[in-house]
Amino acid sequence: MLRIPVSSTNVNSIGYANGIIEVEFNDGSVYQYYGVNESVFRNFLNAPSKGKFVHYTLKGYGYQRIK
Repeated sequence: MLRIPVSSTNVNSIGYANGIIEVEFNDGSVYQYYGVNESVFRNFLNAPSKGKFVHYTLKGYGYQRIK
């Protein structure tokens, strides 16, 4: 999945495709969050804290570590 680099102390890049948000963290781990609509991804892109957005919003969705 194509990811967009972001400015964050925890998150390196994020991407969206077909209801999945993919997050690459600065430690190199990559997680996919399932069943997410595009408006949530846009909110993620605009969130002042990407790490807090993951913790408070994305962890409410199904997810798995892929790397």
